Amino acid sequence: MIDIILLAGRIALIALLYVFLLFAIKTGVGLVRGGKSAGGQGLSVTIISGPETLVGKSLPLNSALVIGRMHGSDIVVADDMVSSTHARITPLPDGAIVEDLNSTNGTLLNGMRIQAPQNLVLGDQITIGMLTLAVDRS
Repeated sequence: MIDIILLAGRIALIALLYVFLLFAIKTGVGLVRGGKSAGGQGLSVTIISGPETLVGKSLPLNSALVIGRMHGSDIVVADDMVSSTHARITPLPDGAIVEDLNSTNGTLLNGMRIQAPQNLVLGDQITIGMLTLAVDRS
């Protein structure tokens, strides 16, 4: 009798393993294909003014973007008016926010200096030193 119980347990364990592998593969394939992101609702930012090498580039808001002079930033701006880690744009399930990271010269949203994280909507313009980004659809 114990042999039958152990056999049933092994079969159940193998079935659970296959179910787990199926979900893991399904999730991995979705990520590779560029399935829906966790946030940002298909928003992106496009650089509309600044260094010539950056103008026209568009970055989807699939994850947080850090803007600054530091080499590891997502958008690196060689401008003395920009702090090493100046601002961050973070996608949310229902949009995105921009926040100033205690920079010296501040971050402007539609021409107004922000003091706290601000919600972003389509058409918003973010100015950091000589760099201006526009919020648009991916």
